[in-house]
Amino acid sequence: MNPVSDTVLERLERLHSSIVRVIRGKTEIVDSLIAALLARGHVLLEDIPGVGKTTLAQALARSLDLDFHRIQFTSDTLPSDIIGISVYRQDREDFEFLPGPLFSNVVLADEINRAAPRTQSALLEAMSEHAVTVEKTRYRLEEPFFVIATQNPVESTGTYPLPESQLDRFLMRLSMGYPGREEELELLRTGGAEPELERLQPVVDSREVIEMQDLVAEVHVSETLLGYLIEVVEATRVHEALALGVSTRGCLAWQRSAQALALVRGRAFVLPDDLQETAESVLAHRLLHADPLVGDGWERSRSERAVIRAVLESIPVPR
Repeated sequence: MNPVSDTVLERLERLHSSIVRVIRGKTEIVDSLIAALLARGHVLLEDIPGVGKTTLAQALARSLDLDFHRIQFTSDTLPSDIIGISVYRQDREDFEFLPGPLFSNVVLADEINRAAPRTQSALLEAMSEHAVTVEKTRYRLEEPFFVIATQNPVESTGTYPLPESQLDRFLMRLSMGYPGREEELELLRTGGAEPELERLQPVVDSREVIEMQDLVAEVHVSETLLGYLIEVVEATRVHEALALGVSTRGCLAWQRSAQALALVRGRAFVLPDDLQETAESVLAHRLLHADPLVGDGWERSRSERAVIRAVLESIPVPR
């Protein structure tokens, strides 16, 4: 088991320090976002309006020397608006594909639940396959490809909640919450996060990101922790409050997320704390309640997270 090199540690420190210049008091959320990037996953930021979801995504994007596009979803956003279109060039007597904003390394899908299901599906297909198909021609998306989607769970008018099969495409679902008192006071003194956000410069390039992504699979997970992981997942599959527990894809996602978080924390091996810390954000949105009366938004999210916490508390943590 080789230790994490000083070069990788220095890259991770640069990236983390850049983001926390803007997003203060949310170290765990920043670490989770970086871990999702390294794990080649995608993130759904779910929280009330005005707590910094978009700012967090932009802080990450500005810290990376990568192509970045923000897509503001509305009810009339079409799949072609994000994927691109083929136009006929009369001088060539042929069609030319004009790529849309989805052809970027980092895509901020703002208020994804305002888009119609057809447009949501177009985005989520690209997230799953890192490719899109336009008129029988398949186009690969450039690596790294990282989607950060946001949604406000307290709104219902003009929104289309993501179904379970599409939520499953997100590696993590994160919630920022309100800032602490001192952090909010500092924001009042400095006039908000925008001035600092404008000053951010890229600190990590695409080659460095891909190299760190390749290292995630090398982070060691002991047999004991693999057994613990399986025990937790199996417990969700027989839980009385659930119609469906965590799938095999969710199981693999949890392992990969814990490996990536361990790397972010400077370790080449996973600790029980890495699994504990990533469990809610990786597993909760992959559950299906047995009770049809459980609603959407905050009510559903809190219930899902409560189930995962209860399962974790019922199973001894290996030491």
